[in-house]
Amino acid sequence: MRVSLFSGGRGAAGIARALLRRPGLELSLLINGYDNGLSTGALRRYLPGMLGPSDFRKNLLLHLDRGDPRRELLERRLAPGTTAADLEWLIDGPLNYRIARELQVFAGRLRAEPDGLDLADCALGNLVFAGAYLRLGEDFNAAVRACALTFGSPARLLNVTAGENAFLVALKEDGRVLADEADIVAPQDATAITGLFLLREPLAAAARAELAGRPPERVRELLARHAAGISPNPEALEAVQDSDLVVYGPGTPHSSLLPSYLTPGVAEAIAESRAAARVFVVNIGGDHDIQGLTATDLVDRTLAYLGDPGNERRTITHVLSHHGASGGPAVPRGVVERGCWAGARWISVDLEDAERPGTHSGPRTAEALQAVVGEIPLARAG
Repeated sequence: MRVSLFSGGRGAAGIARALLRRPGLELSLLINGYDNGLSTGALRRYLPGMLGPSDFRKNLLLHLDRGDPRRELLERRLAPGTTAADLEWLIDGPLNYRIARELQVFAGRLRAEPDGLDLADCALGNLVFAGAYLRLGEDFNAAVRACALTFGSPARLLNVTAGENAFLVALKEDGRVLADEADIVAPQDATAITGLFLLREPLAAAARAELAGRPPERVRELLARHAAGISPNPEALEAVQDSDLVVYGPGTPHSSLLPSYLTPGVAEAIAESRAAARVFVVNIGGDHDIQGLTATDLVDRTLAYLGDPGNERRTITHVLSHHGASGGPAVPRGVVERGCWAGARWISVDLEDAERPGTHSGPRTAEALQAVVGEIPLARAG
């Protein structure tokens, strides 16, 4: 069975791990690279043109047990004052030759251009990505493929876009702007986010000042004028089209998930997919960007971003939500009782990890997904 899972960095990790344990299952993870927080943002400023590697790095951990030296390397945070010479000292250690090669390339750039990047708190795995990006002619998707090979990823790791650089901005209902991805996921008031935009350049302080106080529709119009030119990754479209199951995974909606659906061609690939089951998995935990939104609101937003607000194309066939108390978006009682929303079947079962409240149990969720597929004859069957 072939599964395509729209995901972020960690929200769907347990589900992905459980799926990978199922015999005969091929998993494609569809991710965007708009992360712009802290050290990732600093790295993107140092290498203009590069997307954020953090969520890709996190998904390379799926198959690595705690104590695996590759896991420790990917997650290792560098100390304040780290220099190119310190990286070269690491390279002289017992590293996989592919990892050493990427770090050597990045250290070479850092020696040539020592100003402009403070390595304090940078994840070493992000620098491996950055080195691959530089070595492969500043081709982000080629770097993703190279790192997936280096770390032995059992999942097919795919950027949803062709790799064009873009910066994520959100518009709130009252016209205020969240100027980058880091602001979108940060603590904020409960005023709803009503729009997402992918811009060619970061929103500078002068531009923010120009937008401040303007009516929301005028702000929307001005942001749209600076839209980045984004094209789809053909491999991502092909993976969706050839899937038996499409899963809209849990995660931070306005940074990890909804922006991926803005990619041209994704909605069409879903519509053309042989997948008879297209399942939306409701968050169990809460996020700052969805305050005041219910589970049905998030389903509706997903459908709207995928150009199918009435679900006429069966973009979502099933919704899986946790049965029980949670800190995530509320599930209207009437929806659970009726067992449907927007033409999709609503399934409420116990999905929470008992040892990690607020997160999905991978095995339980994978079992629920398998049960959904079992109800529907697969297009690939026979």
